[in-house]
Amino acid sequence: MSTATQSLRPLVEGVCRGWRASPMPAFLGWWGGELRALLPVRWRGWFDSGADWYVLQQTGMQWTLRHAGQREPLANWHEDAAATSDGSRVAPAALSTALQRVDREDLRLALLLPAAVVLRRTLALPLAARDNLLQVAAFEMDRQTPFTVAQVYYAARELPTPAATGRFNAELVVITRDTLDPLLARTQAQSIPIDAVDVAVADDRLGVNLLPPDQVPHRAHPRRRLNLILAAACVLLVALVLGEWLHNRQAALGQMQAEVEGMRGEAQQVASLRQQLQDNAGAAGFLAQRKKNTVSMLALLLETTARLPDSAWLERFSIDNTGQIGIQGQSQQAAKLLDTLKDSQLITDASFQGSIQPDPSTGKERFYLTARVKQPAAVKPRSPAAPATGGSAP
Repeated sequence: MSTATQSLRPLVEGVCRGWRASPMPAFLGWWGGELRALLPVRWRGWFDSGADWYVLQQTGMQWTLRHAGQREPLANWHEDAAATSDGSRVAPAALSTALQRVDREDLRLALLLPAAVVLRRTLALPLAARDNLLQVAAFEMDRQTPFTVAQVYYAARELPTPAATGRFNAELVVITRDTLDPLLARTQAQSIPIDAVDVAVADDRLGVNLLPPDQVPHRAHPRRRLNLILAAACVLLVALVLGEWLHNRQAALGQMQAEVEGMRGEAQQVASLRQQLQDNAGAAGFLAQRKKNTVSMLALLLETTARLPDSAWLERFSIDNTGQIGIQGQSQQAAKLLDTLKDSQLITDASFQGSIQPDPSTGKERFYLTARVKQPAAVKPRSPAAPATGGSAP
């Protein structure tokens, strides 16, 4: 183990301890269980918590396999059952049969020791000892037990019981090497891989591991790697969704700003017309005379519709305050449109603005034509001295 790893280990252990002490693990366990209960039965195994613990117990030459926390045995066999005809040893058939349906990635085996062969001591330690609990337990070995560290295998765990202010309760679990080593040799002789050595507490285990560190198996966790990949994929998908949401929001904002700019121009035009109407509100006679001398829009539209051929259609028809007409549209022969408007009584000075361009989507020619409204001649008022027409003879 490198120096950097050793320096980070207390920090990691402190974070893990704080996480275990928080209510989050219990909440996530309950939540995950509720979600798994909604899945079909054959799918639930895919979302199990991971390690599936089974316990081995030895009585003389007889061995028993149970599921952790359960009383009923799954398999029983005699130690000599692991021997073969050539003198080699394999895993007992009863053990292999009982575990054949268990996922090998999740399978964990713990050797349970009777409570009588281990020594347990409760320690009241300062809170600073939490980060180096095993080292503190080693220092306390000579005072709490009649053995030295070299004579035993030991483990320490924090107890949830209340303690004095500034201290916490821990339990030291010790077994002599002379007691455990023969048992481990017997399991190795039977080709049984052991993941932990624990103490039997009723039908369950105490929750410590007395297995020597050099014999702890290092298991690969392909499912953990898969979960990390899936988690990274989920984070990436969330980032992509958020990015797409922001992009759509920005696009909608840009579209709204463009619409606002367009409506602002229209609003300015409306405001200009409103101001013009307000300025001319008192000149009713002037407006009436102007209306009389101005060609109506309906007449212009009727004139344009009557003169343009049926093969032409208009996309835009506008008239400004100066009488300037703008006509935009498409026609099969746009150049002949000037001839159709030449003799108009309402439209004059017709000409194309820009070039005539073909439209590949319709097969017609796109044009923009400008003209002016021909204002009617002002009607001269009748002279008062003019004789009346249609009068009777004297």
